[in-house]
Amino acid sequence: MPSPFYTPTKTYLDDWRVATKLVAGFALFWAFAAGLLFLAAPGLGSFGLVLLLHETSGTAIVVTALLIRRSRWFPRARPMTQWLFTGVIAIPIGYVVGHAFGFLLLGEPVRLVSHAEGRMVPLVFTLLTAGVGLYFFATREQLANEAAERSEAQRLATESQLRMLRAQLEPHMLFNTLSNLRSLVSDDPQQAEVMIDRLIIYLRSALAASRTESTTLIREFAQLRAYLDIMSVRMGPRLIYRLELPSDLEPISIPPMLLQPLVENAIRHGIEPKVGSGTVEVMARRTPAGIEIAVNDSGIGLPPDHDAAPSSDTSSGSYGLLHVRERLAVIYAGRASLVLSRRAPSGVSVVVNIPA
Repeated sequence: MPSPFYTPTKTYLDDWRVATKLVAGFALFWAFAAGLLFLAAPGLGSFGLVLLLHETSGTAIVVTALLIRRSRWFPRARPMTQWLFTGVIAIPIGYVVGHAFGFLLLGEPVRLVSHAEGRMVPLVFTLLTAGVGLYFFATREQLANEAAERSEAQRLATESQLRMLRAQLEPHMLFNTLSNLRSLVSDDPQQAEVMIDRLIIYLRSALAASRTESTTLIREFAQLRAYLDIMSVRMGPRLIYRLELPSDLEPISIPPMLLQPLVENAIRHGIEPKVGSGTVEVMARRTPAGIEIAVNDSGIGLPPDHDAAPSSDTSSGSYGLLHVRERLAVIYAGRASLVLSRRAPSGVSVVVNIPA
């Protein structure tokens, strides 16, 4: 299933908006080249003629190169070989088509070379200029592909960390739940049945999340509800929770298991060590910048000397926060954020902001 967060590796020319910008940029490039040629060989005619022929030929060469690169029959080869192949075809075709179109606009007979003394100068100059332009294309595509490969490698590393995190979260919760179920079966069979039902819902949603790269907020909240229901049975009146998801945000896509580590941290490191009852709230709302999801708890809070920025210290429960922050950075390319802060009189607030 394709993910809205990840796109297959492709060349930057596959985006027509990028291609259009490149054509516009090369229009300026060919105008500059026409000026150089006019100054170097003034006997070729007026600057307007030289500029027109360069613009039509240059645009035809660039468009031909783009069409060749996007064609299905384009051979599989090394990038530089592909661009050499592109140049061998695009430059002569673009030169002929561009000159023909230029002279058609002028209403004159088509001439591929000038009748002046330096009649080969425009042809050689166009070949050299087009070669420089295609080399720029090749270099830029190579850099874009290398950046895409680095991004993909980083994404795979982050998803590998996610699988490790799931392996840490689920057994811990399962062992505690099964241990609690063992005592409930004999002491309170009805409550044990409720816990089993919630456990089935949680495991089903967790399994579905492990097989996809994206989920919706309503599915993520359903998984959180099943998890919190299980924890409520285990902890009894010590845990009170509230989930708030506006209906217009239910279909919003997010990475799976994004909120689970935050909720588990809130319970394990905030509510469980606290004497008395505590509250966990997960609330989503729309903001001018996108979507804000807050995970608040009224637990024991952060130690006085604890830095609000997550560290690599997994013993303090910061690993889950660090992992979520890294996933946000990779998936949303710096457009998302995670902010950790203290609450008054006690507790912790973790706020995740993602673009809509």
